[in-house]
Amino acid sequence: MEAREWLAVAMFAAFILAIFTGFPVAWVLGGLAVLFTALGIIAQQDFGIYTGVDWAYSALVVERIWDVMNNWVLVALPMFIAMGILLDRSGIAADLMTNVSRLFGRVRGGLAVTVTLIGLLLAASTGIIGASVVLLALLGLPIMLERGYQPELASGTVCAVGTLGILIPPSIMLVMMADRLAMSVGDLFLGALLPGLLLGGFYTAYILVYAYLRADVAPIPEDTQPVDAQVVGDVLRAVLPALTLILAVLGSIFFGIATPTEASGVGAFGALLLASARGGLRDGALRDALRETTRTTGYLFAILLGATAYSLVLRGLGGDDLIERAFLSLPFGPNGILVCILLFTFLLGFFLDWIEITLIVLPLVAPVVQGLGFDLIWFTILFAVCLQTSFLTPPVGFALFYLKGVAPPEIDTATLYRGVAPFVLLQLLGLFAIFQWPSLVTWLPGMAY
Repeated sequence: MEAREWLAVAMFAAFILAIFTGFPVAWVLGGLAVLFTALGIIAQQDFGIYTGVDWAYSALVVERIWDVMNNWVLVALPMFIAMGILLDRSGIAADLMTNVSRLFGRVRGGLAVTVTLIGLLLAASTGIIGASVVLLALLGLPIMLERGYQPELASGTVCAVGTLGILIPPSIMLVMMADRLAMSVGDLFLGALLPGLLLGGFYTAYILVYAYLRADVAPIPEDTQPVDAQVVGDVLRAVLPALTLILAVLGSIFFGIATPTEASGVGAFGALLLASARGGLRDGALRDALRETTRTTGYLFAILLGATAYSLVLRGLGGDDLIERAFLSLPFGPNGILVCILLFTFLLGFFLDWIEITLIVLPLVAPVVQGLGFDLIWFTILFAVCLQTSFLTPPVGFALFYLKGVAPPEIDTATLYRGVAPFVLLQLLGLFAIFQWPSLVTWLPGMAY
């Protein structure tokens, strides 16, 4: 390796170590960019080592940041965030839980299936992991525990289903991936739809089979109401508002009526109308929702700007060339190299959040994958499914933290870990299915265009 590439390795290692200091990620990324620019200049001026980085090179950060802030695709981020938060305040999820649980009341494991179906609807209407996990925990977890459900099954279901919001469109992660790779957001939304539903199907099948094999983990309540026309009607009335909003947002994108940015405005406005109609904006709730939207958007954009500076310096030190050579030198064929990239991403998910991996690692490995002849949309969705596991894997599994914060005392950390383990395996099974059958991702974008 060249001397400057050792600096690139040190820069990446410093980033992983600095995450554990508790400093805000945006400051860590920006600070490391400044620090390693200074180290590159010292190495070049005092020791005559070519590094490719100086203050003139780092000044390109200003131009890159301007491009980021001037990107219309990223306007969708605050709109989709506002849409999710407003729906969280509207009470739609509570109605869904009450009515859909009546529909599956006579099925063994029916409450967990209800949580899964509601989680799928929330995923397609909010896209915010924290909101989905906390809402499902508050609505579904106490009921499942009260009805005698195994704590591991109940907590694992809530955590796993809550993470679907990061994959099923409209997903803020896919918006950021499209921006980093200069891809169409609509293509990624279409490509992610079937894999997201596939994972939801895996979760449902596991719950039903596990509950059938072990009757004690998910008993049928004795006071279950039989399913009749009134129950079905109540379910349809509860599902219709969320379903209409999902169709308005995703349908306008998929049928070419609106761009994802325009559709995000439709979604935010529709969520505002729904929340207002249901009385969910009283007592300053709208003000609180807008503040939460601003905080979340500011957090994402701060990391985005820090990652822009970090990536520029890392590339200047030859980090992208080093990554490419490292993977291409592996004694495997193209499929073996791709598996190694996904394994590397999966392991990083134990320590880093999806935002840092998306902004730092994805732009480094995507050119390698493209050079091997793989479809970039297919790889990006594989990468996204792999990142979804990062919410469930300790020690930095954020879905675990969200659930632990609102869970009853009997749900301890060990119970959470045991509960999510089968669902992590199911996600890896879904990853294998997408890897084995690329048409799960490429079919819908191909049909649409």
